[in-house]
Order: sequence, then C-alpha cells, then structure tokens
Amino acid sequence: MRKSVVFLAGIIILAMAGCATQAQFLNNKQGMAIDTALSRAKFDLNCPQATPVLISREVVQPALEGPWVNGIQRAEYTIGVKGCDKRKTYIVICPEGGSGCYAAGPGEFHKW
Repeated sequence: MRKSVVFLAGIIILAMAGCATQAQFLNNKQGMAIDTALSRAKFDLNCPQATPVLISREVVQPALEGPWVNGIQRAEYTIGVKGCDKRKTYIVICPEGGSGCYAAGPGEFHKW
C-alpha cells in the first residue's frame, strides 16, 4: 500500500512539473510573439499606433514523434491587433529552441 502511494505521489509531482515547464515556455516566448504580431500588423494596417491584445496561447506538440523522428514543440499564440479603425488577428508560432517567432496568419492554411 505504501509503495503505491509513493508511486502515485511521484506521478503527480512529475505531471505538475510538466505543466510548470509549459507555462514557463509560454511565458518566455510571449513577449517576442506579441512584438512579432505587432510589427506585422503595423505594416499590414499601415498604422504605427496599432496595439496588440493576447487572445489565446498554447503549446503545440509535434505532429510526428517516435524513436527515429522527433518534431519540434511550438508555442502558438493568437494575437489581435487594432489601430487606425482596423483590426486583424494573427497566429504567431515560436518554435522551442529557436531564436524568433513568425506570424502565420491571417488566412487559411489549406484550401481543401
């Protein structure tokens, strides 16, 4: 009985550590993501007074992962920018281990 309680406590601690790591990852990349969306929006909207609003953020796991293939974990932010009576929404992707972010939106990724 005691071993199972210790085992369960260990699993809970590891799960909580994983969540803290993802939150730290998102927090570390958030400023760069907002700056990326804002720079793109200032150009797209032709509005130097544009202001950003963080709508959502999440960690996206690699599409492929296995013993021979390892993808890259990414922080994904949805950021709205408004200014000069216009507004746009951007999806900003920041890869883990990378030194920058890119604004992937607005628009569809695929036309099915």
